[in-house]
Amino acid sequence: MTVYPGDPADPAGEGEYRPLAAINVTPFVDVMLVLLVIFMVTAPLMTVGIKVSLPRTAAAPTLAPQEPVVVSVDARGRAFLKTEELGDSELLVRLRGLSAIMPDRVVLVRGDKTLTYQRLVEVMGLISSAGFTRVSLIAEGKPAEPARVP
Repeated sequence: MTVYPGDPADPAGEGEYRPLAAINVTPFVDVMLVLLVIFMVTAPLMTVGIKVSLPRTAAAPTLAPQEPVVVSVDARGRAFLKTEELGDSELLVRLRGLSAIMPDRVVLVRGDKTLTYQRLVEVMGLISSAGFTRVSLIAEGKPAEPARVP
């Protein structure tokens, strides 16, 4: 029998108070199991789209997107394939080799802002003569300015 301080059964007042230190986890487990069942039932219903039966085809599966070829031209007009400096004739040979392997690859051209338009057009001409048809210029983005009202 536990005797608490101030209890009439303990006139000497020597009893010791011991709090109940047990946590009842049963309600917590019950709630978690109910949530688990709810999520298991509703997860298949959350699919996006309409269920359709897709036809079969003999076509080859599509390939993952390929890393683009990057050609950079610095302020002095030097051309680089990735980070390797190449002359125009070397660049043309290397680009022809790449286009023979994968002609549908995208070529990104990075030109210095102080570069002359003539040099940029020359490099883009080399790229197209190597067999690439998908050429894009890269520019740095700048925050949009608010529209001005006249």
